Amino acid sequence: MADLYLRALESERKRLWAECRLKGLAKGTPERLRIEEIDRLLTQHREKSAG
Repeated sequence: MADLYLRALESERKRLWAECRLKGLAKGTPERLRIEEIDRLLTQHREKSAG
């Protein structure tokens, strides 16, 4: 079965990253901080699912 939580996080990350690239946002902006948070959540979720 598809992992909807994982898909939602990846989708949000992709959207935010595209927005940051388009606008040329620097590190420390709320969007970039959210991407870092999503990366952390993805890592935790994958570790939990694998182990």
